[in-house]
Amino acid sequence: MTKKSILGLILSGLLIMCVGCSGAPAGNGSSDDCATGQDLKPVIYLYPEEDNTAVSVRLDYNGDLTELIPEFNAENVWNCTANKNGKITFEGKDYDYLFWEGAPKWEYDFYSGFCIRGADTEAFLKEALPQLGLNESEAKEFMEFWVPQMQGNAYNMISFQGRTYNKNAKLTVTPEPDSIIRVFMAWYPTERFIKINPQYLSAPERKGFTVVEWGGNKVK
Repeated sequence: MTKKSILGLILSGLLIMCVGCSGAPAGNGSSDDCATGQDLKPVIYLYPEEDNTAVSVRLDYNGDLTELIPEFNAENVWNCTANKNGKITFEGKDYDYLFWEGAPKWEYDFYSGFCIRGADTEAFLKEALPQLGLNESEAKEFMEFWVPQMQGNAYNMISFQGRTYNKNAKLTVTPEPDSIIRVFMAWYPTERFIKINPQYLSAPERKGFTVVEWGGNKVK
């Protein structure tokens, strides 16, 4: 084989690798390692007590936002209206939720959590997500996105984030909600069981104007 042929094969391989990473749309549920370290699929649901409620949602993010659906219509803010059933109207278009993704500039906390067999991950999440405050529909969407990336692993180390996430991805909603539920799962696959302090799961009562968000990050 000539030197030109060898060089051509190398360049072709590099091109395929680059297309494989950049060609996948953000938040498509792929388990591709290109998504490692990204805050994926945080989606925000709004459930006001009255239809056609004007709502302002501000996201102050310590990192680089890589995707917004829809785009902000003010600085770091979505100004929209929401109905009791969760339907959001933004700039004349209807949405089920507000969507963002980003590259964080902080590290997630694994002081406590769970080490779960890959094959048991779906059953674990079915039990854990209601304890964290998600309703049946929200939990189903969460699992449809994350379980395919996790169930084939030997084990998954999982820690649902609280203070660290809330500090670095600050959400401010006006009018002030009666309940805010944010479920963010930091996780990574591991070939062996790792002992970790068990995490206590709880959620505020869903009452009045309720805001719900879920997302996650495959940290490594």
